[in-house]
Amino acid sequence: MSVLVTSATAYPLNKTTLLWRKVWISLILFTMLFNGGLIPTYMVVKSLGLIDSLWALIFLNIVSAFNLIIVMNFMRTIPEELDESAMIDGANPIRIFFSITLPLCKPVLATLALWTGVGLWNNFMQALIYLNKKSLMTLPLLLKQIIAGQELLNETGQLADSSTESVIAATIMVAIIPILGIYPFLQRYFTKGIMLGSIKS
Repeated sequence: MSVLVTSATAYPLNKTTLLWRKVWISLILFTMLFNGGLIPTYMVVKSLGLIDSLWALIFLNIVSAFNLIIVMNFMRTIPEELDESAMIDGANPIRIFFSITLPLCKPVLATLALWTGVGLWNNFMQALIYLNKKSLMTLPLLLKQIIAGQELLNETGQLADSSTESVIAATIMVAIIPILGIYPFLQRYFTKGIMLGSIKS
């Protein structure tokens, strides 16, 4: 969802014909410098009824201003003649976006997917604040409970130091292995996506 929404937002912002384009971009850049803070954000999430819902984590992380700028800069490297040619052939903007723009943006979208995936996989603080039900517990919260439980058993003398260290090491490996498994498939896009998305050609 983050990749789709970010790319769908970046696409029209690259069009010079967009009404109040500079205003929209300025508002997005403003969010990189200032944010609402923890308490106002919590109050908004609570007023929307998203406490104890995974949607709280999804909505709060669906668009990042930094990722949006990277995707926008990458899309600027795509010749505008492609869009114009497709429009002459009768394609509408939605068809152009899905059929032409997105396939050409594979490197930056793979990079964005990796960044977002790692960020959500390691998302501890938001899950701690917004999720109270054990059934919704994310992996970082579960690992924290396991480690805290092992340390408590170690302090009370019910476990040896070596056993505690082994459990902590195992939980760390559980958190790392999935990311290590995904990275090789995205690695070929990673460097290209960062380099082309970070500079305007």
